[in-house]
Amino acid sequence: MTISNSPPISPVRKKENNKLTAMLQVRNEGGRYLEEVLENLSTFVDHIVIVDDASTDHTLEICRSFDKVEKLVTLASSLFDEEWKLRSILWQTTASTSPDWILAVDADELYEERAKRSIRNLINQDRYDWVSFRLYDMWGSRQYYREDELWQAHRRQTMTLVRYFPGFPYLYPEKAHHVPRLPATCAALQGLTTDLRIKHLGWAGPLEERVQKYVRYKKLDPEGKWGNIAQYESILDLSPSLVEWKEEI
Repeated sequence: MTISNSPPISPVRKKENNKLTAMLQVRNEGGRYLEEVLENLSTFVDHIVIVDDASTDHTLEICRSFDKVEKLVTLASSLFDEEWKLRSILWQTTASTSPDWILAVDADELYEERAKRSIRNLINQDRYDWVSFRLYDMWGSRQYYREDELWQAHRRQTMTLVRYFPGFPYLYPEKAHHVPRLPATCAALQGLTTDLRIKHLGWAGPLEERVQKYVRYKKLDPEGKWGNIAQYESILDLSPSLVEWKEEI
């Protein structure tokens, strides 16, 4: 693990008894991974905050079935085409619950056991204010992740855990799509990079699901303004480079 330095700030940093609140935005997650994700989170976070982006299925019922869901907000109309607004609402809703630390989770992500065991040590300290993890894109199943020049999120760091400071200017970039899960201004704080892992199941389903996502991305971002055209096209690769996932104890 390595610590990255940045200009100091002077708010209170608690070294014990920190409350961990997970936040996620959802839309029509019935029959996918939401229930498993909430079960996973419930084993290591204190509270969960959810913003539902105008779901039309039974997503709300799934959310309400978990005791650790502290706050559930339902939007009357979808903000899917204005993702920065959706992210901002989720952040503000979570901040209203007075969290100590916030874990930003997508509805298709699972934290490995080693990461879950490490969480309390990661938040009960006063040296750093955010933590990054390695995100693995599972492909076609839960047994393999994709690794090639266009798919290497696991080789980079993804900031998902941040200490909350009331009054700090938390701002998202005004982008329609591919908005970072945490406010961009969090990067000004001092952070810790780790080799702890997250399984991203968004690509783990059958080929038909990946084709549907390809069509959606091409429709939403035909010129690659928000993302990478080459990566969009690579979604249709029939023989991608895959690496076996091995559990780390």
